[in-house]
Amino acid sequence: MCRLLAYSGEPIFLEALICKPQHSLVRQSMQADEAKVTTNGDGFGIGWYTGIDERPEPGLYREVTPAWSDENLLALCAAVRSPLFFAHVRATTGTAVARQNCHPFRYGKYLFIHNGQIGDYQQVRRQLEAVLPDEMYASRKGATDSELMFLLAIAQMNEAGEPIAAVQAMLSMVYEAMRQKSVKTPLRFAAALSDGEKIYAFRYSSDDKPPTLYLNHCNGGTVVASEPLQDRASPQCPEWIAVRPNSAVIVEGERIEYRALEVGELLTH
Repeated sequence: MCRLLAYSGEPIFLEALICKPQHSLVRQSMQADEAKVTTNGDGFGIGWYTGIDERPEPGLYREVTPAWSDENLLALCAAVRSPLFFAHVRATTGTAVARQNCHPFRYGKYLFIHNGQIGDYQQVRRQLEAVLPDEMYASRKGATDSELMFLLAIAQMNEAGEPIAAVQAMLSMVYEAMRQKSVKTPLRFAAALSDGEKIYAFRYSSDDKPPTLYLNHCNGGTVVASEPLQDRASPQCPEWIAVRPNSAVIVEGERIEYRALEVGELLTH
C-alpha cells in the first residue's frame, strides 16, 4: 500500500514535511510503520499550488525512481514554497511501475492522491472505464484504479455539486460494479482531493480495515498523512489524531470540518 501526505496552511517549503521530519514521507518510502509493506519504492510524486489567484492549476513532479534516491526531489522540496501541497510514495498493487501511474493525479485545478484498492480491480475495470465521459476518458494516462476513481469523482462533480458528495457517489458506483461481479475483496480508500483552496480527505473501507489516515495541526496549518511524521511524543507536533473510519474531513489551513461519509446502502452490506 502507498503512503500519502497533504498540507494546507501558511506557505512553507515542501521539505519541512516531505524530507526533514523524523518519520518523513521520504523515510516512509524506505520504512513505513503502518502499511502492509514496509517499502514504498515504486515511484513518487509531489503536487503544489502557488496560490489559487496566481495560477489555479497546480505544479506536478512525478518519477518512477524511489523517493529516497531522487536528488531532484530533494532539490525541489528545498526550493518550492507552497500554502497547499500533496506528496505520495507508491507501492504498486498490480499495475506497472510507470510515471503515468504515479500520484498525484491532476485534472484542471484538481489534485488527487490515494492509498488503497478496488477489490479485484481487473474484473471491474472495463465496466467502470465505460462510465467515464469522453473527455475524462481521453485524460486518462495511466492504468491504476486510483486515477480511474479520481476521474469518476470529477465526472460526478457537476451532478453532486461538491467534492464529498461526488466521492460518495463514485464509491457507490465502484462498489455496485464489484457487487455485480461478486467481488469479495474489499474496497479500501484513504485519499485526499484538492481544488486549490481546500483539502477533502477521506477514510473508508467496505470491511473493518480502512487504511490509516491522521491529522495534525503543524507549522501554522494542518497536515493529513498516512502515518505520523514524528514520534507521537514529539513537542513539535504532539497530537496526531486518527481520522474516523467511514468519514470525510474538510481542511482549510487550521480549520477542520468533519463529515460522515454516507456512501449508501450498497456499502454497508
